[in-house]
Amino acid sequence: MIEQPAVKDEAAGAPTPPNVPLIPIAARASILTRQRVWIAALTAAVLFTAVGFALLYNDDIGYQNLDHSLTNQNASLTGRNLILQGQLTTTQAGLADANTQLAAANAELKHPHLGIWNVPQQVSGPTYYLAAGVPDTFTYNLHLASNGPMNVSIVSFEQFKAAVLCVENGVANTNWCMHHNGSAIGWSNQTAISYDFHEAEGCAAYMLVITAASPVTVTPDVSVTYNPATHATGTCA
Repeated sequence: MIEQPAVKDEAAGAPTPPNVPLIPIAARASILTRQRVWIAALTAAVLFTAVGFALLYNDDIGYQNLDHSLTNQNASLTGRNLILQGQLTTTQAGLADANTQLAAANAELKHPHLGIWNVPQQVSGPTYYLAAGVPDTFTYNLHLASNGPMNVSIVSFEQFKAAVLCVENGVANTNWCMHHNGSAIGWSNQTAISYDFHEAEGCAAYMLVITAASPVTVTPDVSVTYNPATHATGTCA
């Protein structure tokens, strides 16, 4: 297209504006089409970006919720683990206590403990005595108390026989003879005695003898614990 110079308008006395070039309709349609395509592409990009941000936001919210849920589950499991650990500790303590009681029960079954004399009795003077047999296959748990001095001996049957003959032959009174003709063990002028005698665990031949120089009341607490010797029980040599 050729541009033309401005033509003076003599009647008006002013120049005539130049002719403005015209864009063909096809070209304008092409421009409009490109604009629409660009706008559509831009809109699509904006929408895609917005959708992407929305998806990322939703994913982030989802991950946060999942993390929060897992954190709560972990805290719950930790609490349950602590509870179970406490229950296990209690159970183990109960089991240990039960084992201790079972061991004590088994020991008691193997070695039962029995009281055999706990009634207070009096020795009326130097010509009297208290005597009791010491059972074999048992530990003899001797506990005595008195309100005055007493003499106590554990003697064999032969020694007791010798003591009786000592009295009958007029050698001395009962208080002297019972403790001067031999003994496995003895105590003189005592008001309390506590002793575990083991010799009868494998020997069936002992007696307990109590005398006093003057009247006394003896308070016994004598018991036995089953504890047989590893060898056969017999009479003492």
